[in-house]
Order: sequence, then structure tokens, then C-alpha cells
Amino acid sequence: MSQIVSKFQELGLTLPACPAPVAAYVPATRFGDTIIVSGQLPSVKGDFSAFTGIVPNQISVEKAKEAAQICFLNNIAAALTQLKAGETLRLVQIQGFVQSANDFHDQPIVLNGASELAVQILGENGKHARTAVGVSTLPKNVAVEISCTFQAIKE
Repeated sequence: MSQIVSKFQELGLTLPACPAPVAAYVPATRFGDTIIVSGQLPSVKGDFSAFTGIVPNQISVEKAKEAAQICFLNNIAAALTQLKAGETLRLVQIQGFVQSANDFHDQPIVLNGASELAVQILGENGKHARTAVGVSTLPKNVAVEISCTFQAIKE
């Protein structure tokens, strides 16, 4: 975990607190060395308002990419609550959902916000499989929701 914290500092990022669930679930759960994080929204200290709406009609692709980055940071915050001493994270998969206009087909570009940040933070351990899906609506009217699967590995 200390490698991740150091990388956050190096990149000038702030590690968010683990977001509180918006319904009846836990932010993350661990089974063996697998950590599954519930879908995380682009909330900054509980505020979603900067990242709501349909891409690209109500929120730009660039702003949605920023939302994807925040979702990923919230995924890391949730995953870190499941680590034991001497462990770090390896990203296995990102599942991303983009609230999209019917004729919008660039969901992968939006999700690149999270994928590129994953590699910046985790290096080789940030390379991952990914799903990018367009949907008609998301909780709190947010533009993006991301869920990740991580593996806990020795630091």
C-alpha cells in the first residue's frame, strides 16, 4: 500500500476517503486475494453535481473522462480498505458504464480516463481487462460509474 500512497504524492493526487455506499451494500469485499469493489460514482466528498448528465449532450466527453478518473480513485480508496500489511494492488478488470445519448458510441474513450490513470498509479500492475458499456441512466444522474476487480499481491 505504501507504493500506492507514494505514487499518489508523486502525481499530486489526493487519496480520497472510501466513499459511503448510497444503498444497502459494502464498498468492497475480499475473497482470498481477490478484491471486488462495488460500482463507484464520481463523487468528491459526497458531491456528484459536477459530473451529471448524458454524454455528450449534457456533459462533454472530456468532463466524462474526468468523472471516470474520480470513479477510479474512489475504487482504489475502497480496495485499500481490504489490504493487509505488506500488500499492494494489481488491477484485474474495470467495468465501466457511461450514461450515453442514443447515438454516442465513444464509451471506450470516456473509460480511457480511468485506464490511463490506473497505469500512471499502479504501473505494470495497472494494466487490465475492461468493459465499456453505454446505458440510458445511472444512479444520481451521474455520467459514469465504474467497478473494479483487484488482486492483493505482496508489496
